[in-house]
Amino acid sequence: MARGALYKVMFRRRREGATDYRLRRKLLLSGKPLLVVRKTSRHIIAQLVKPRPQGDEVIASATSIELRKYRWRASTKNCPAAYLVGYLLGLKALRKGVKEAVLYIGLHQPVKGAAVFAVLKGALDTGLEVPHGEEVLPNEDRIKGKHVEAYAKQLLEQNPQLYERRFSKYIKEGVRPEELSRHFERCLEQIKKAFIGSSSPKGRWEGGGVAVNRSMGA
Repeated sequence: MARGALYKVMFRRRREGATDYRLRRKLLLSGKPLLVVRKTSRHIIAQLVKPRPQGDEVIASATSIELRKYRWRASTKNCPAAYLVGYLLGLKALRKGVKEAVLYIGLHQPVKGAAVFAVLKGALDTGLEVPHGEEVLPNEDRIKGKHVEAYAKQLLEQNPQLYERRFSKYIKEGVRPEELSRHFERCLEQIKKAFIGSSSPKGRWEGGGVAVNRSMGA
């Protein structure tokens, strides 16, 4: 509620916690596309946008729903899914000639290893250049879902009934959570084949000569 003549009402999106206008202005001055990541209660959405006076132009986008096309049958909101979304977005960006971007997470708190940084890691591993600090990126085991595997194995041994309830969606889709890393690698390979063709030992983007970082199998 207004308190005096000098009180300034914040922009609606700032009041709603959707946009940090001060940060956005700084990013706009870079002139680079923004890598925008959003996480809903069920899915992960990543977009590469170019701010325009009339509204943001979406250059490329990827969602965890799309991962089903590449045989992903596990959770669409966990760390492995986030990495795959970032990898998919990175390849789409490179295909359109975009090689640089700036990460924009709005008003979300930057938590080390969070899904937003898993998306960033996926995009980085395609060769997309995004300024970042290595300390915020999730490690390889977490990206592959090793933490889920460890929990699933422990639960299967100690409480099989709870295991079946907790991972009912995995089981229904024919995915063994204690083997999630293998499922992750198969899906990643499907994405590579769709965009890059057969895997190249040198890790090159064969369509345009852009190097693809193949660390952790990417």
